[in-house]
Formats: sequence, structure tokens, C-alpha cells
Amino acid sequence: MLNFKQLQLGASSNVHDDEYDAHLIIATNFKANVLLSSQLNDVFGELQILQDLNSNFENEVTLTVLNKKRVIYSPTGPVDRDQDDSRRIADAAKAAVQKAIKAGSKRPLLINLSRNAFELSDQVALLAALEAAYIPLELREARNANSLLKIEKLGYWNENLDEARKTLEIVNAIELGRIVTRDIGGSDPERMSAPNTVTYVNEVLQSTDVKINVIEGQEIFQKEYPCLAAVNRAAASVPRHAGRVIKLEYSPSDGPVDTTLFLVGKGITYDTGGADVKAGGHMSGMHRDKCGAAFVAGFFKTLSILKPKGLKVHGTMCMVRNSIGEECYVSDELITTRAKKRVRVGNTDAEGRMVMVDLLCEAKENALNEVNPQLFTIATLTGHVIRAYGPNYTAVLSNGPAKALKVDHNLHQNGDLIADPYEISSIKREDYQAISGKSEYEDILQATNNPSTMDPRGHQFPAAFLIMASGLEQHGNQSEQKIPFSHVDIAGSSGPFPGIPTGAPLPSFAYTYIVPRL
Repeated sequence: MLNFKQLQLGASSNVHDDEYDAHLIIATNFKANVLLSSQLNDVFGELQILQDLNSNFENEVTLTVLNKKRVIYSPTGPVDRDQDDSRRIADAAKAAVQKAIKAGSKRPLLINLSRNAFELSDQVALLAALEAAYIPLELREARNANSLLKIEKLGYWNENLDEARKTLEIVNAIELGRIVTRDIGGSDPERMSAPNTVTYVNEVLQSTDVKINVIEGQEIFQKEYPCLAAVNRAAASVPRHAGRVIKLEYSPSDGPVDTTLFLVGKGITYDTGGADVKAGGHMSGMHRDKCGAAFVAGFFKTLSILKPKGLKVHGTMCMVRNSIGEECYVSDELITTRAKKRVRVGNTDAEGRMVMVDLLCEAKENALNEVNPQLFTIATLTGHVIRAYGPNYTAVLSNGPAKALKVDHNLHQNGDLIADPYEISSIKREDYQAISGKSEYEDILQATNNPSTMDPRGHQFPAAFLIMASGLEQHGNQSEQKIPFSHVDIAGSSGPFPGIPTGAPLPSFAYTYIVPRL
């Protein structure tokens, strides 16, 4: 097992440090950032010649050699316009590391000269650099890799070494969490089947403060989580595909708890669509439908390293394969949820809300006995959220008590700071009307017969379903026992396929709930 406690990161206040074989300069303007600094001008002033000869110098990544060492200049472009955000820093840092790796660098030194552009510019640059250096799990295993990264060490230049070490401590924990998230979310449906996910989670969280409890067996699922059991029905007869519910718990080692999080993640190891099969090539990439559960595991990895005070976290990974077969659930079925709500199945391809809703109900039950609970579902739930907001944004939708706590605004604000952006969506009365029972047979309609992209408010009414089918509507603004709940749709932000998962929304959750407690 590779080292899942500490990445090879180093802080240096010396730009001449011989430990590193490349300088990666992230800057908004060469003249302003480099030439006006006497220390940097002495080392990198010769780049002025390249700038004079290349009118596109501030718009592209430049590789050259100075003093027998690679130097990569990666411009951010403008950072002060209305539309600019911290992703300008991330894009430049990622491009610089990709260029360095292609040039053969193994120990690059990151020099971020745009650190004043945004509050967390250095953290953003470091996380983007590490993202570019990530080796996917299946490649690590195929090559017997002895590292999680494509480089031997990433250096971070900062004249304040105490500040640098504190920054690296946080970045290390967040990136290790994102690596866990990418490993689970990005691996193929056999490598990261439900049973294999259990093995992986046990390995990366061994010898930590995180408690792990695994629930399996179709009979147990039918009794405790009937909606999840319905989705699992077809896969249950194939041992290597049979579902698992992985429960994680973190409690601070000392001091009182002031906030309790419940994270329920969608972990569809492969989504065929079920009986409502994904035809016409739309099944490709559906091994990524487990990125919500992957985030839950990654968040616990970050928790286990940073050990925040006052925060208790319960996590649930709903690991199920939505298979086709003689046992698969079908549209028109009536299923009674854990909350005793009768649900009419409208589309078997809306399996994500099904596997989460009973676990959300259980979280609701447990939340009544916890201190200041906040409930979340995290899922690659709808194509509609991508149609609404594009492929790079997480959508957050909150009930009344969560809005009162500004849960959505806090995630949005911290997401902007750490280059993990959000759009705040909302749940309206039309969403509740859309999922209301259409006859006396059922209380709730699970979904329409259309793909979410074809329905008005296609990413909003699933949140209303989760609230109603779990019984959370009894704990809204009108209740004496209010329970804040937010649904987080990461269908767009989880990353491209083909491509590498992003690890979203781990950075924003870390800066909202963990980092302020350190």
C-alpha cells in the first residue's frame, strides 16, 4: 500500500534551491511580478529577452533553460475583471506542471507570483499542480508504481517558511482526500465494484480515527433500505456486483462537538439505466456515477489527517450497481420507503435518488439525537444540472433550515476562493408538485418517464423527492425539530469522461467545515 498519509511536498525560501530541477513561475504580468523583484530579477531577468521576441508571451506557457535548469513561465491572464476568479491561478499552475512533466522534470519548484490576486491563490496553485501530477489507480497498479504522483517531489517557494509549512499541511490533506475520491470515482466498474470499494476504503483509512461499518445482504437491504434494495435486486445474484452500504464515522478525540454532518453519497458502480436502458451510446462513462460516494470517502481521508475539533461526521456510501436482468426493478412498481411513503417508480434510470433516500431517512432519524446536525446528499444525479449550469459547476439546493444557516452561500463563497465553484439553485413549490402522487395508489412519483434534461426543473424536483420520500418535509421551517438539508449535484463538476475526475466538491467542503477548526 502506498503512503496515504504524506505526499512528497517541500517548502523553500530559496529560488536557487538545488533540490529542485525546474522553476515553475505563475504570474499575471512578467514585468510587474518578476522584473520589479530584485531577488527574482537576478534569476529570471533573462526571460525579458523571450518576452521581447514573442508578442504572445503573456498568453502561452513558455519553457526555456536558465543556469542549466528548466524554467517554465505560465501566465494567468487577467485576474481583475468581473468574470475572473481563482481558476485563473489553477489553470496556469496545472499547465505549468503538465509542461514540466513532459519536459522530464521530477522535482519542480512552484513559484506563485500571483498570490495576492485571490485570498487562497497559493492553495489553489498547489492543488492544481498536484491534480496535474496524479496517477490514476489502475495505472499505478499496472505499473507497480511506488508513488501516487508522476513527480518525485513538489516544491513550494515562499519566503515565510512557517506560513508555507502550514499551507502544505492543509494542501496535503485535501489532495490525499481528492486522490481517494478520484481513485474510487474514476476506476472502472469491475476494479471499483462495491466489494472492491470496501477493500479499498479499509486500506486507505486503516490506522485512523475513522470507524468503518459495512452492511451487505439483500434481505437486510429489503428490511432497512427498500428503495436501495430495489436497485440492487438485479446485481444481488452476482457476488462480485452485489451492493454494499459503507458507513463511516469521525468524532473529535477531545473537546465538545458543536456541529454534526451527515453525508450520504450516491455510489452507483455502473449505471446501465436498468430496465429503462441507456441506449444509443449513452451508457459510456457510467462508471463515474459513484463520484458522490467517492467524495464521502475522500472527505473522511482529509478528516483523518487534519483531525478538526468540534466536528462530528457520519458518512454513508451507497454502493450499488444498476444492472439489467430478470430480477431488475421496473417502472410502475410501488415501493414503500423507510419513511413509510409509497413511491411509484417512473424511470429505473433515476436510481440515484432511490439508493440514497432510505439512508437519508436513517440520517434524519439519527440527526435528532446529534448536536446541530446538517444533512447532505452528494451525487452525480442529473444531466439537467449540466444543461442548466454547464460542465464545471456544482449545484447546491437547500431546504428552509439549511438556507437559514446559509449553507449554500457558505459553500458558494468558499468554492470561489478555492477554485471549486458552485451555483446556488432552489427548491420551489413546482418541484413538490412534480413528484406528488398522480393517483390514490402512490404518495410520491419517483421520476417522470423522460431523461432529466427533457424535464423543466430537472435537477430541482429530485431534491424535493429526497425531502418528501425520506420524511424530511416534517423537519422544515414549520417544525419545532428543524433539520437542515442540502442536496449537492456534482454531475457537472465531478469531471469529464474521458478524463480524470476532479475530486469536487472536496476543497469547498474542507474550507467550509474543516480548515476553520484548525
